[in-house]
Amino acid sequence: MPSLELAVVVPTFKERANIGPLLERLADVLAGIEYEVIFVDDDSPDQTAAAIRSVGLTNPKVRVLQRIGRRGLASACVEGMMASAAPFIAVMDADLQHDETILPRMLEKLKTERLDIVVATRNAQGGSMGDFSAFRVRLSQLGRRLSNSISHCELSDPMSGFFVLDQRFLQEVVHSVSGIGFKILLDLVASASRPVRVGEVPYRFGQRVHGESKLDILVGIEYLQLLLDKVAGDVIPPRFIIFGMVGMLGVAVHLSILGVLLQMAGLSFTAAQTTATVVVMILNFFLNNTITYRDRRLRGAELILGLISFCAACSIGAFVNLRVAVFATRDAGLPWYVGGLFGLAISSVWNYVITALFTWRQQRRLVSPALRLRAPATETALKGIPPAE
Repeated sequence: MPSLELAVVVPTFKERANIGPLLERLADVLAGIEYEVIFVDDDSPDQTAAAIRSVGLTNPKVRVLQRIGRRGLASACVEGMMASAAPFIAVMDADLQHDETILPRMLEKLKTERLDIVVATRNAQGGSMGDFSAFRVRLSQLGRRLSNSISHCELSDPMSGFFVLDQRFLQEVVHSVSGIGFKILLDLVASASRPVRVGEVPYRFGQRVHGESKLDILVGIEYLQLLLDKVAGDVIPPRFIIFGMVGMLGVAVHLSILGVLLQMAGLSFTAAQTTATVVVMILNFFLNNTITYRDRRLRGAELILGLISFCAACSIGAFVNLRVAVFATRDAGLPWYVGGLFGLAISSVWNYVITALFTWRQQRRLVSPALRLRAPATETALKGIPPAE
C-alpha cells in the first residue's frame, strides 16, 4: 500500500454546501498522489462536521476535527496540520475560491527545490485578485507591506491562505506560532528563527458560490493583533494592548458624556460621573466581547453574567485606581499626572487579569440535545462526493 504523501487541511465554518464539490475537485487533481483531507470545523451550526463525518464512513481519505468552544482560522489550521503524519501538508479554504488544480505543481516544486513552503500567490505574473474591489486590493497591498516587515522572507502575497509546506518546517516553527486570526501563512513564516526557503505559484482567485465571506473589520483587528504579537508578544500580550486601546476609547467617550451631562443637562458632578461611568463600562464590555475576546465571545445567558462580572471587576479597578492615585500624590508627593498614570496603569492590569480569568474564561460549551438528535447528514448532502477508491 502506498505511503501517505500529502495532507490537505481545510478549515471550515458554515461550509456544508461546499464540501461535496471540493472533495470531487480534489479527487480529480490529486489522482496518483496518496493524500488525505482533514477538515477542521469550528462547530458550524449548519452541521458541516456531521456531513463530513458521514462522508468519512465510506471514504477513508476524509476526516474531520470538530472543535467545541474554540474559534479561529489560524488555530484551526495548526490543529489540522498537527493531526497528520503526512510529510507534506497543504492548507486551503473550503469556499472553492482557491484553484485546486495547481496543488500538484505546488507539491512538486516543494519537493524538487527542497523548499520549506510554496505559496499560491495572486500578486505574481499570471496571478490575479479576481473580482476584488479596489478597496480590498489596496487593503491587501497595505497588509503585504506590514507583513513583510516582520517575516523572514519576501512574499508577494503574505495574506494568502493557500500554500503547501514541509512537515519538518512545521515542526520547527509550530511552538512559536501565535494562532491568532486568519493569517496563518504570515504566522508561520514570522515564527521562523532563520530565513525561510519560499517558492510561489501564481493563481487567479475565484468567486465564492456557496456560503458567505468571513472577511470583516474584526478580521483586520485580529491581523493587527497578530502583528503586535510578533513584534511585542514576548513583552506585552497583544490582547492586553487591544484591551488598552478599547479602554482609551472608553476614556474619550466618558469625558464626552461627562461634559454633555454637566454643561447641557445640568446634572450634578456626582450624577454625571456615575452615569458616564456606567455607560462606559457597558460600552467597554461589549467592545471587548466583540473585539478583544472575539474567540471567546459570550452569547445568551453568558453575555448577561459576563456583563455583571465585568462591571464588578471594573468597579473594584476604579477603586484601586483612586487609592493608588491618592497615595502617589498625597503620601508620596508625586505630581498629580504621575499619580494619575500610576493609578490608571494598576487598574488597567487589574481589569485585564480579572476579566480574563472570570469574564472571558475558556468554558466548555455543551451541545444542545436537539443537535445531538439530528441526523448526521442526508443523502442530498452526500450527492456528488466521490466514494473511496
